[in-house]
Amino acid sequence: MSAPLSALLLSGGASRRMAADKAHLEYDGRPQLLRAWELLQGTGLARAFVSINPGQQCDALRSGLPTLADTVQSVGPVAGIVTAQQAFPDDAWLVLACDLPLLDATTLQALIDARDATCDATAFSSRHDGLPEPLCAIWEPTSAPLLRQRLDAGHYCPRKALLQLRIRQLAAPGPALDNVNTPAELLQARRQLELQ
Repeated sequence: MSAPLSALLLSGGASRRMAADKAHLEYDGRPQLLRAWELLQGTGLARAFVSINPGQQCDALRSGLPTLADTVQSVGPVAGIVTAQQAFPDDAWLVLACDLPLLDATTLQALIDARDATCDATAFSSRHDGLPEPLCAIWEPTSAPLLRQRLDAGHYCPRKALLQLRIRQLAAPGPALDNVNTPAELLQARRQLELQ
C-alpha cells in the first residue's frame, strides 16, 4: 500500500542571486508563492504546507498559510524536505519549489499520476542536462534515511541524493520546470507568461 501523499511548497531560501524574496515576486499581479500554493491546492492532496526558515515566521504572505519551519539547520531545500519527513514520517512528499512560475496544473498532475511508490522518488528529467529535478518531485518515506545521512555529513544537494536513490525518472516537461533565480530570468519568465 502506498504512503499517503502530502505536499510541501519550498519557500525558505535566501534568494541571494535575486536580491529579493522570490516568494513575493509577482506574475500577472499575484505573488509567486500564492500562485504555486493554488496549484498545489488543485491537486486535492489532504495535507499541504509551506516550508519556511525560522526567520520567515512573521512574514505576512507566508503566515496566512499552513507552514513548517525548518527544524534542522536551514541549508537550502534539503532542510525543508528533512523537516517534513521528520514531522510526518509515514507520508510521501510532493515537493515543489516556489520559483517555478511556468509550472502548470497539467505538469503537476502528470507527476502525481506517474508516481511509483515502489521507488524512493519520482522525478522529472531536467531539459537542460537530463538529470533528475529534485524540487518538483515526489519523495517517498524510503528516501528519508539517505537524505538525513547526507544532511548530517554536510551534503546538501537534493539532486545528488536522487542520483543515489532508486527513482522513476520521467521525461522533461518542456519549460515548466525552468526556475527563476536572477532578475534577468524574472523578466524572461514574465515575457513567456504574457505569451501564453
